[in-house]
Amino acid sequence: MMKKTLKYIMAALLPLTIWGCHKLDVTPKSLYTEDVFPQTEEQFQALIGPVYTSLRGHYALTYFFMQECSTDEAVLLAFGGNWYDGASYEMLHRHTWTPDHNWTTTAWNDVTGLVGTCNQTLYLLQNAPEGEAKSSSLAEVRAIRAYAYWELMDLYGGVPLDTIYPSPGLQPRASRTEVFNFVASELKAVIPDLKTEVDATTYGKPTKYFAYALLAKMYLNAEVYTGSGKYNECIAACDSIIQSGKYAVQPRSTYLKMFYPDNGPTTQSEFIFAIPYDPSTSDGYMFYGRYDLNRNLGMKYGYSGATVGSNVDPVVNQTTGNGLVNSKPSGPRATLSSFLNYFLEDTDDIRLKQWLYGPQYWDDGNPIMVATTKQGYDQFYSGSDGSAAYVYALNIDTAIQLRQNVSLLDCGNDEIAWNQGARNIKFYPDNSSSTRNQNNDVPVYRYSDILLTKAEAILRGGTATEGETALSLVNEVRSNRTTAAAWTSVSLEKLYEERCREFAWECQHRDDMIRFGKFEDTYGFKTNKDTYREIFPIPTAARTANSKLEQNPGY
Repeated sequence: MMKKTLKYIMAALLPLTIWGCHKLDVTPKSLYTEDVFPQTEEQFQALIGPVYTSLRGHYALTYFFMQECSTDEAVLLAFGGNWYDGASYEMLHRHTWTPDHNWTTTAWNDVTGLVGTCNQTLYLLQNAPEGEAKSSSLAEVRAIRAYAYWELMDLYGGVPLDTIYPSPGLQPRASRTEVFNFVASELKAVIPDLKTEVDATTYGKPTKYFAYALLAKMYLNAEVYTGSGKYNECIAACDSIIQSGKYAVQPRSTYLKMFYPDNGPTTQSEFIFAIPYDPSTSDGYMFYGRYDLNRNLGMKYGYSGATVGSNVDPVVNQTTGNGLVNSKPSGPRATLSSFLNYFLEDTDDIRLKQWLYGPQYWDDGNPIMVATTKQGYDQFYSGSDGSAAYVYALNIDTAIQLRQNVSLLDCGNDEIAWNQGARNIKFYPDNSSSTRNQNNDVPVYRYSDILLTKAEAILRGGTATEGETALSLVNEVRSNRTTAAAWTSVSLEKLYEERCREFAWECQHRDDMIRFGKFEDTYGFKTNKDTYREIFPIPTAARTANSKLEQNPGY
């Protein structure tokens, strides 16, 4: 039902998305006059829809690359030149990005565009009739704008605080601390007007608990952002969510289902704020299966309409007919074996099941067989019969070897290469979609994150409250993830590893690595230890457009 509702809403919003392309120095002429201003809740929601459209198009693609592919959690490899893409992914992994790096520029454009859309929307709403619908809509948009400024501050440090529409002109950078203080003050200002309902009517929209969750995340990272810790403030924000009684840790039995294509407000108890995706209404760029599924697993997981038809255990690339469709995912993204090791420590942990590695099987337990040639399997095969047929059992090797070109992060272009690196299917491939886009909604803030955030704030020196300790909070999460015995002690290092297990593929890891002092570590094929890379450079294009933007140190 939620997906159908979103389809209707998104269709109604489509004409409004052009706002994101407007120049900010043009005096606007509003289409809304007093007699046609939005009156009802539904009309206000339609008017602010472009804000959500802008966020949805950015989060699961560009933001994922910035937050995860710059860490030891995810690496996007090259295969005989395929997916090299001008070294854009290699730069993220090796920490060698420049001000001209395409994902750094795209992220900047995405998020500053989101700020602009919020500013325009607030301008259009300012003269609407007073009432609860207006006040809550204004609060929602300001909350999303605060989130956008948090992203900019987190990724780039200090940025211009341009909150007026039409813009008064080019703005210099505010300091990172000034942006931090602005976001905190905005969130506190809108909390009274944000809703407290947690149901289908507020799903995918900022509530009071969204604001408290963002405050908690900011305060937890305050020492990184401002040089001064705010751990008691972090704990207070967490308590505002915990004491509401609105959320609960998802049980072990349904943990994985939280991320399935049919997820939504009725399938989980943890999502404080999630971004809804629906492939039938827009290209929301939620296609994790495209990147993460091994290329030979399209039929097993029904990728983009793939099906085995009436064939029983078909040989990939060989069996034909009887309704078989062998659509192949691109499959370039994997994890490093060092990150996978956090999960392998406890085979009773349900979170281990989000990973694909080792021998692969059909649902009936028979091995998945793949047909190729001897040289197609191993491009370095030197025998005279390289074109001879070769059938092998699919096995995903957790180790990654750069067999063709180390400098290009290139594994080679054969079956051995494409089968390297454990793959993540936490956001389970959507076999109901005929395109690469998926239905899986993506959580931004979850209740388990609030519990582990409070636990960390206590470990870092904050005062415990409500009779909860760091250990009790961590065990509350773990008791719903594994059948192993409860922990008897917890340290920051153990908490870090628990966060790795709990939030893999959820755009959390870069911030965690920075906060725990691990971002400069050597991992995978990365050796760069430059500390200034904890923030990205201001893109060249942005500085060309705004001469008042000073570059970050080191770049």
